[in-house]
Amino acid sequence: MSILLYGAGASPFVRKVRVVLAEKNIPYAHEQLVPINVSPEYRQISPLGKIPALRDGDRTLADSSVICAYLERRHPEPALYPVDPYQYARALWFEEYGDTALVDVIGRKIFFPKFVAPRFLNQAVDEAAVEHALRNDLPPLFDYVESQLGTDPFLAGRSFSIGDIGIATHLVNLRHCGIGVDPARWPKLARWAAAVHERPSFRALIDEDRQAFGVE
Repeated sequence: MSILLYGAGASPFVRKVRVVLAEKNIPYAHEQLVPINVSPEYRQISPLGKIPALRDGDRTLADSSVICAYLERRHPEPALYPVDPYQYARALWFEEYGDTALVDVIGRKIFFPKFVAPRFLNQAVDEAAVEHALRNDLPPLFDYVESQLGTDPFLAGRSFSIGDIGIATHLVNLRHCGIGVDPARWPKLARWAAAVHERPSFRALIDEDRQAFGVE
């Protein structure tokens, strides 16, 4: 086994890469690593000190989007990037939407203060701040994704892609906080998320987190 993935399992970016690895049935080893005071050796792999990073033999890469694109070229089947130019661009866009818009709200304003801070930093939850994010910041983001889900089963055409992975990985962290997608308000998003999270690639990682963190 030549591939080694570094990063904390609860990271949506680490999870993104692990889903790609699972979908492509690529064997790998996973080294849990929290990106706090990382070693100089790790910075040789990930100069910004962030996760994930990947070692493939004597080659190293950092950044989840870069790693996923590399894995697609190295292991092209099954394809996770659409062939059609427009759908390809949409898949990249949804991945970026997750990496920027969703992580800013779900990660920074909800998951970190509600899940990470009390469990690992012994900090009290600022429930008012979390509630504000849920009421004011998250709905417009969900409204947009809802508007983009049409008759196709996935976000970028009829095939599961990096766009679906890039959005769904952040919704896992929302689930870990006990927060789901309201099917009355966002019916298409709720159905899509439930279906994607039941894929074996996602289900295994969700179950792994449940065991590790004692979440429902």
